Amino acid sequence: MTVWRPPSEIRVKALGLPWRGRRLLVAEVYADDGRLKGVRPLGGSVAFGERADAALVREYREELGLTVQVLGAPLVMENLYTHEGSPGHEVLFLFPVALPPGPLDTQESIVFHEDCGTACVARWYDLEELDRDGGPELYPVGLKARLLAEGRPYSDA
Repeated sequence: MTVWRPPSEIRVKALGLPWRGRRLLVAEVYADDGRLKGVRPLGGSVAFGERADAALVREYREELGLTVQVLGAPLVMENLYTHEGSPGHEVLFLFPVALPPGPLDTQESIVFHEDCGTACVARWYDLEELDRDGGPELYPVGLKARLLAEGRPYSDA
């Protein structure tokens, strides 16, 4: 298992929100002891001079080998958090996206690799399963409430 800590700088990230009915595709986040802590939308850092939507398309292509379609304007959130005692700070652009038909239509979980080589797992989670006692948290904290407040978190699928 790889130990990860947030960098000591503000990071700008572009994350995708692909839905399958009421279920969102998210990557699992583990504590150092191997326990599932929570889940987080897939995506990654925005490079200098790169638009956030272009960074999101690039990240999905690099991590999953898929070209996603950005469906609209992002939710923007500032995320100040602590992971295993280390503080992190991010500005997040969370875009609604559509996955291409075919590759993930029936898969319940996907193994992918970060650019550093770390293996990760993404799964489809019903939004109602998240942020509940005994269930994983949805990161960033407050995202579930924002999605529900928007009134349009689900696809028609």
